[in-house]
Amino acid sequence: MATVPLLAQLYTVGSLRNTDDGFRFEVKNRLFDATLHAVERLAVDDVEIGLESVSFVSGDEERSAKDLADGIAFPLRTAIEVRVRGRRLDDGEHSLAITTGTAPFGRLDFEVRDTLASVPAARRAGVPRDRDDDYSNDAISARQRYLEEFSGHRLEHINHYSFDPHVTQGNVESFVGVAQVPIGLAGPLRVRGEHADGEFLIPLATAEGTLVASYNRGMKVLNESGGALCTVQDDCMQRAPVFVFESAREARDFRDWIDAHLNEIAAAAEATTSIGKLLYIDTFLAARFAYLRFNFSTGDAAGQNMVGRATFAACSWIIEQVDTIRRFFLESNFATDKKASQVNIMRTRGKRVTAEATIPRRVLTSIMRVEPESLTFHAGVAGVGSFLAGVNNNGLHSPNGITAMFIATGQDVANVAESSAAVLYTHLLPDDSMYLAITIPSLIVASFGGGTGLATQRECLELLGCYGRGKVLKLAEIVAGVVLAGEISLASAISSLDWVSSHEQYGRNR
Repeated sequence: MATVPLLAQLYTVGSLRNTDDGFRFEVKNRLFDATLHAVERLAVDDVEIGLESVSFVSGDEERSAKDLADGIAFPLRTAIEVRVRGRRLDDGEHSLAITTGTAPFGRLDFEVRDTLASVPAARRAGVPRDRDDDYSNDAISARQRYLEEFSGHRLEHINHYSFDPHVTQGNVESFVGVAQVPIGLAGPLRVRGEHADGEFLIPLATAEGTLVASYNRGMKVLNESGGALCTVQDDCMQRAPVFVFESAREARDFRDWIDAHLNEIAAAAEATTSIGKLLYIDTFLAARFAYLRFNFSTGDAAGQNMVGRATFAACSWIIEQVDTIRRFFLESNFATDKKASQVNIMRTRGKRVTAEATIPRRVLTSIMRVEPESLTFHAGVAGVGSFLAGVNNNGLHSPNGITAMFIATGQDVANVAESSAAVLYTHLLPDDSMYLAITIPSLIVASFGGGTGLATQRECLELLGCYGRGKVLKLAEIVAGVVLAGEISLASAISSLDWVSSHEQYGRNR
């Protein structure tokens, strides 16, 4: 099997230390629940280590490397300390080569480099942690005191919250308190979707004055026009590994092999999840590289971690089958995680959802004091400006509403980088009404998992009727409707020259 650079992430850099009778280091499972059932090789600085001198420590259990027939559990996020007796190492850099047998990943072979320093350099005491329960009141109080002493500032607000800090485990480390972001209420908004059908009050978490008022104004326009018609058009999440070959010809042949073995690859990927399903794989070739874009459905979770584990399992199976692979990385930057990209606009990441409405002339003139002809002309001019600027959104400010809803409902806010992309279209109809539609091609939302289970975030989702399994498409449709309302409102404010005066009236006082 070829060496897989990704697997070096199992090794905890900086863990190499001498002991009284040898040395030790740590490996941590950052991939997926596994079982370690064999160690075939351990070498340090190209010198083979006899396995009879190697043992593994997990919790209170210590097992010899020669005695792993029944396996040792290696769950996700747990660490195993590897102890080697009989040889101490000199200070400086060392290479470690490890070959192990695991389930479900098979034989893993990787090499890392680490630096051993017998006497760590003096440094300031770090942030306090409690290995037994880092979310206990005692652990949190110790960090709060540390923060006050370090900064010279007494905490008055960060340290006040209304929930059990243990619920944040898996969402944040070194918990010390909360950031209280104001939540405003907009709506009700009438949504006519396939999953969201009715009126919804919208919680918007923001510190930007006029934002809630602006969206509320746009929602009034939509309601007077029959509501926002919302449609989810596609749903998939990606991980994009890259495989390196000796030549472009081998990369091309690998693409054909992938197409012929999609069912087996899907079986390996889906063995790691009860929810995710591999839909298809796009292969893009350049030089001697094959970039594979794995596309999954992920249920009600956003799914980045889910598809990462599933893709890793699939790639482990692929590497075992194909002997022309020279190198492999689980992520090639082609999935464009947390980055805006053209490929996501074209191919979808998360949910592709469109919100549309036909707005009568009387509604625009009476509520917004703007004529549809003016808005349509303005949209054309702004489209040219968008092209000149090279932006990923020819609309006005869809990230405003998306970010405010993401914060309120516990979404990963960094996903706004992808979710900010949008395609706006306007059309003046023969009866002088205006058709308006906005498509969000990479809206990454979840109704279950991640931050959605946190106290206030879950409450906001419950207010929308969008918490739990089976609700993510409903949430996507509501978000799209909110975005459409914001586009109508800001476009009207700019066209009617109300934009600056509204900020002066409702924005923060200077």
